[in-house]
Parts: sequence; C-alpha cells; structure tokens
Amino acid sequence: MQTLDPQITELARDLLWTTILVTAPVLLTGLVVGLAVSLFQALTSVQEQSLAQVPKMIAVMAVSLLLLAPCLSMLRDYTERVFGMLVSFGLS
Repeated sequence: MQTLDPQITELARDLLWTTILVTAPVLLTGLVVGLAVSLFQALTSVQEQSLAQVPKMIAVMAVSLLLLAPCLSMLRDYTERVFGMLVSFGLS
C-alpha cells in the first residue's frame, strides 16, 4: 500500500493544479471587470444593478469561449494521465 501513496499524492497535486489553470483566467476576468465596474459606479454615483452584472457576464463568457480549446486540451491531458495510472492501481 505504501507504493501507491506517492502516486495518489501526485494525482491529487495534478488535479488541483489543473483545476487552478482551468478556472483562474475566468475568475480573474470576473474579478477585474467587477472591480472596474464598481469603481466606475462609485465615481459616477450610478447605482444601476444591471450595469454591475452585464459587463461581467459578457467578459466571463468571452474569456470562456476564447480559452475553451486550451482548457479542454489540459483536461484531456489530465484524463490521459489518470487513465495511465489506472494500470498501476490494478483497476484496468
């Protein structure tokens, strides 16, 4: 059982790193656009609720569409690594 522990740890580390790489651009885009809209609202005293949501949704959707192919490629590579490790776990 001790021979599987480093492999499981490596698999968990790869899972977390892949998750961060896939989600970080979208989350950072939402953060930056939200900050910019909030700053604009504070400076102009405009408190329209749709002004806060619509630009953020558009920016997040645009970044998601632009990065769809690289994200799917990263997820495919991770899945191939997981399936490759199934042999060492004796589950294939």
